[in-house]
Order: sequence, then structure tokens, then C-alpha cells
Amino acid sequence: MEGLTTLRPKLLQPLLEKCSSVKVKRLFLYMAEKAGHDWLKDLDISKFDLGSGDRALTKGGVYVSRYGLTLPEELVKL
Repeated sequence: MEGLTTLRPKLLQPLLEKCSSVKVKRLFLYMAEKAGHDWLKDLDISKFDLGSGDRALTKGGVYVSRYGLTLPEELVKL
């Protein structure tokens, strides 16, 4: 994710809008935010269907409330 510094929001926006996996969209946004990508501010996140309720990638992981995801501890560490 750290190497994706040159993604174009105009192309990324429709891809994320059409993506049917809530978990994938939430994880992508979390990782982009964690990597500090500038293009994230140019996305209209309100147009993404991020579903409702919590999602888990692993049992017994760390809960990230902003995205409603339970992630492995290795992904949440700084």
C-alpha cells in the first residue's frame, strides 16, 4: 500500500463505488489512511457503500472503530 502514491482519484472513485465487498473497501480505506496517501482526500467516501455493522478479518484481533473492522494486531501496529 505504501507504494501506491500515484493512484488517480478519478479512476479509483468509480472502482471503489462498484466494488461489492464492504470488507475490501473498508480495509483499503484504512490502509490508505494509515499510509498517509494524499489522494485519499480527493475521494468522495460518501458515495461508497460501506455497509453497516462490524466486519472481522481475524478472531481476537484489534478493533478499529472508525472503519468497523477487527484486524490482526500486525496491521494496526505503528
